[in-house]
Amino acid sequence: MGKATGFLEYKRMNPRKRPPEERIKDWKELKLPMDPEDVKNQGARCMNCGVPFCHGGVMLKGMVSGCPLHNLIPEWNELIYKGQWKEAYQRLSRTSPFPEFTSRVCPAPCEGACTEGHIMESVTINNIEYEIIEKAFAEGWVAPKKAKATGKKIAIVGSGPSGLSAAYFLNAVGHDVTVYERNDRAGGLMMYGIPNMKLDKGIVERRLKLLKESGIQFVLNTEIGKDISAQELVDTNDAVVLCTGATKARGLDVEGKDLKGVYFAVDFLKANTKSLLDSQLLDGNYISAKDKNVIIIGGGDTGTDCVATSIRHGCQSVYQFEIMPEPPAKRIEESNPWPEWPKKLKVDYGQEEAIALYEQDPRNYLISTKKIVGNELGEVKEVHTVKITWVKNDSGRLVPQEIPGSEKVWRADLVLLAMGFLGPEDIIPHELKLERDLRSNLKAEFEVFETNVEKVFAAGDTRRGQSLVVWALQEGKLAAREVDKYLMGKSVIK
Repeated sequence: MGKATGFLEYKRMNPRKRPPEERIKDWKELKLPMDPEDVKNQGARCMNCGVPFCHGGVMLKGMVSGCPLHNLIPEWNELIYKGQWKEAYQRLSRTSPFPEFTSRVCPAPCEGACTEGHIMESVTINNIEYEIIEKAFAEGWVAPKKAKATGKKIAIVGSGPSGLSAAYFLNAVGHDVTVYERNDRAGGLMMYGIPNMKLDKGIVERRLKLLKESGIQFVLNTEIGKDISAQELVDTNDAVVLCTGATKARGLDVEGKDLKGVYFAVDFLKANTKSLLDSQLLDGNYISAKDKNVIIIGGGDTGTDCVATSIRHGCQSVYQFEIMPEPPAKRIEESNPWPEWPKKLKVDYGQEEAIALYEQDPRNYLISTKKIVGNELGEVKEVHTVKITWVKNDSGRLVPQEIPGSEKVWRADLVLLAMGFLGPEDIIPHELKLERDLRSNLKAEFEVFETNVEKVFAAGDTRRGQSLVVWALQEGKLAAREVDKYLMGKSVIK
């Protein structure tokens, strides 16, 4: 460990962010760099546990505990304390292909499993990772990776986190990799699914430039199954890796769901980012929340992103509806013991901004939408809700029960559905006759990743369902290892 008494001497220092009143006026990133001395002290808080739960990456009660990438966290914490930044970057990059992404958008299950966090506050692992990778880019330590060519051709469908991860590792061992993306820019979820203030697209482009310099080919504006058949890819490549994500948005089956002004959150966020990148929103090719009363149905990161985006547009009001109860302020040890992911209330950046602007948290818990009502032009004008409670039915399952007299009518000009995703789209699975599991995801065993079709592999959300970016990166890496084994008989990818 860097300093034996560090965890006693230094308190947790959370990363600085620009004030809400300032940042809602633009689309720039929230996070601010930390003083190197403060980063050193935060690294000193790591106890280098005999059993480092922070990089376990295991599933407990359906939630991940520790880092799925198995980052060597105590090692680079110690190196940061000693001022050995380059060595810290080398340790970090041994396991993580794109720390600049995870340090910005990962909810940090590593910190949830931190031993210090069991008694005090966890180490600021996520922010130390951010400081390491940004220092590495600033110093020019991050370079293109090239290897002796194997002559093997691989097609990767989808340029989101799992696709880029698979491409990175397969290219690094010498394979000829081509990534196909149906959008006009590569990056998938990280380009169009996450707002610019959370992940600046210059950061994504910075990595894409390195991947191109490494020899990876990107074919944009090309949808496999439409512009090029999936079978053609299989026939003309030595392996195909499907990283198409789980992009079927979950809808809301209520009266009025098809009214003008009701949109999927993913469409709202994508259109906004594309217009921002194309013209700084001057082209008007986005769904505007300006002067509107916005209702967001659903929570999670996507709901938060919709809150923050609506505020930047200049909305009149914004509310979030969540059907689940409000989480407790602190971890409840009896039902949610360490090192499980702590299920506790989190005030994310979008809620911070709404509180600063409207003086109240936009979230409303234990609320169910009954119907959406429109005006004579077919435009949404109201959302009707009822409060619910969760009770056990005859089979012991928790089900929602409406509370009589709790009905409410909310004024609404824009309704955004942020209720998650149902699974991958059907075109490629239908064409190749790929087997699917009960949740419609592509059936490919974890750590094997091969589908029922010869030389076709699947990774990321298209295989495991909607999940974290860090899981997508790990799936891409492990799928690359299995493809490499399939082609070469063995693999150096770990």
